[in-house]
Amino acid sequence: MRLGHVIHCVDAHAEGEPSRIVVGGVLDVPGTTMLDKMAHLRREGDALRRRLLFEPRGSAPLSLDLVLPSTHPQADAGFIIMESCSYEGMSGTNTINTATVLLETGMVAMDEPVTRVTLEAPAGLVAIEADCAGGRCRRITFENVPSFATHLDAPVAVDGLGELRVDVAYGGAFCAFVDAAALGHAIVPSEARALADLGERIRPAVVEQLEIAHPATPELGVLSFVVFTAPPRDGGHARNATVVAPGRLDRSATGTATSARLAVLAARGQIADGEEFVNESVISTRLVGRVVRRTRVGGAEAIVPAISGRAWITGIHQFLLDPDDPFPEGFQLSDTWGAGAPCG
Repeated sequence: MRLGHVIHCVDAHAEGEPSRIVVGGVLDVPGTTMLDKMAHLRREGDALRRRLLFEPRGSAPLSLDLVLPSTHPQADAGFIIMESCSYEGMSGTNTINTATVLLETGMVAMDEPVTRVTLEAPAGLVAIEADCAGGRCRRITFENVPSFATHLDAPVAVDGLGELRVDVAYGGAFCAFVDAAALGHAIVPSEARALADLGERIRPAVVEQLEIAHPATPELGVLSFVVFTAPPRDGGHARNATVVAPGRLDRSATGTATSARLAVLAARGQIADGEEFVNESVISTRLVGRVVRRTRVGGAEAIVPAISGRAWITGIHQFLLDPDDPFPEGFQLSDTWGAGAPCG
């Protein structure tokens, strides 16, 4: 076999949500900040995302994290987050997976019982505490970027569903929260396909009818997720299912969605600073969140949340590109990639 470009990756999952972390084969990307580098990749280097996330090398639930050097004086490294259809400013499970891979592979020195590391995401700095023992990370807790609510109980008309009440909040990504019970769902595994399809029906209606804007960083003003909420089923405080374009469920409780949900609860006066919020996923794994402190973003009231979860490394891979491969940037089929518009 003729070896083309070799890309070195470590795969991991955080509470069920899988990530592929690129640790070698990409030296750097033009730009000063991770936000700059993300914009460059989206504009001129998107073949990397498609090659490693689309079939036949990837799969619909998989995310991609590219680890890069950071020029920020407080950061130990940077990472760029790529989803099935998008680039994200921040992701909780991708943070947990990336930090675990960096520490357990020795790319960043591990100190027991606690390792502190700071990563630069496109949305800003993420301070991480890793509980470590026996050479592995037992739990990752990260302090997320400031999070805030922009709409509470906003009416949104959706064809075939009528008028829904929607909360919109930013937790490193913008999320639109919808009550699952109002649509006849309880967020259980057998509902995954139906919930994903519903989310893709609701998403364009929210974008059309509600303003999605970040008060400080306009580039981040994009609705990333529709999130269904429900009462807990396994001892937590709540349950959610996050729909990721083009139509699949996050397997975890979603770190950015949990952060955004904390912002909604804080805006309603329903959670105290430091109080734990245990959020269940569709497969009953958990992320634990709390409000660390209050702050402001561009004049808007906001919180700084901390999110805690676990990750496990699942594989080490070297991906090659044969010059004769007819699918150098992969493909998607709607049977597994969902009802939304195909990703570019």
